[in-house]
Amino acid sequence: MTLSAALVRERVRGTILERIGDTPLVRLRRIDAGLRGELWAKLESANPGGSLKDRAGLWMVMAAEVEGRIGKDSVVLDATSGNTGVALAMVCAVRGHRCALVMPDKVSSERRRIARAFGAEVMLSDPLEGTDGAIREARRLAASDPRYVYVDQYSNRANPLAHEHTTGPEIWSQTAGRVTHVVAGVGTSGTVGGISAALRPKGVRVVAVQPDDPLHGIEGWKHMPTALRPAIWDERVADVHMVQGTEEALAMTRRLAREEGIFSGPSGGGAVAAAVRVAREESGRIVVLIADGGERYLGTTLWE
Repeated sequence: MTLSAALVRERVRGTILERIGDTPLVRLRRIDAGLRGELWAKLESANPGGSLKDRAGLWMVMAAEVEGRIGKDSVVLDATSGNTGVALAMVCAVRGHRCALVMPDKVSSERRRIARAFGAEVMLSDPLEGTDGAIREARRLAASDPRYVYVDQYSNRANPLAHEHTTGPEIWSQTAGRVTHVVAGVGTSGTVGGISAALRPKGVRVVAVQPDDPLHGIEGWKHMPTALRPAIWDERVADVHMVQGTEEALAMTRRLAREEGIFSGPSGGGAVAAAVRVAREESGRIVVLIADGGERYLGTTLWE
């Protein structure tokens, strides 16, 4: 991989893509009251495409450009549970590329509509097969038509590289080097892997969180024991592995809105719920990644 943060910055200079990253870090003062550790939330909804996946989406498209994989007739393709698709659609709109996405037919309607608003073609796969079904369909499409440039977030090294060169260093800088733990959910595993590469050498403990059941309701996360294993996933990148139940995740999502004024999606609530368990047992400055905002789930039962 020949990408660097400097090269990416140069390529996006003067566009909305320049605003990806440098997201806020805020203390969860009510939720961490009485806990041993401090909880700090990194609010990735502040990215221009509205989620953490803006980082990986940008770097994957940049990598394909640098490698000469995108031509005038190319169509950038990926399988996605929603946020990566929105990110890729936004990046492709700015860079002048066509974009096609395969999403499970259970993804919230808001994310489908946002991706389409950016000009992406959205194809729906069997909802019962989840993201694994979307991956299989994207692989089929990529094999059937050479115009497709399948960026494959689950195996693309630019995914963790984005977090190694942006998210991790931002956390270190924003905490003045006082971060002791980072808690993040596992979907593609790019976030955990990249942050680990940046911060574990500095003594930061990395906590990876997965759903506790294959039939979970935390969109964007994977139950690794029963899912197609991402090629970039390596259990050794985390110091601690935790599982998180859906109902507790949804309850914490509502608490974030009502007690901290943070409008989050279910994965944010799940990550914070796991971080609370860490903070009960350990002291330090615990940073938790909140991947997106609650407006993408208004059509679900979460906010009824």
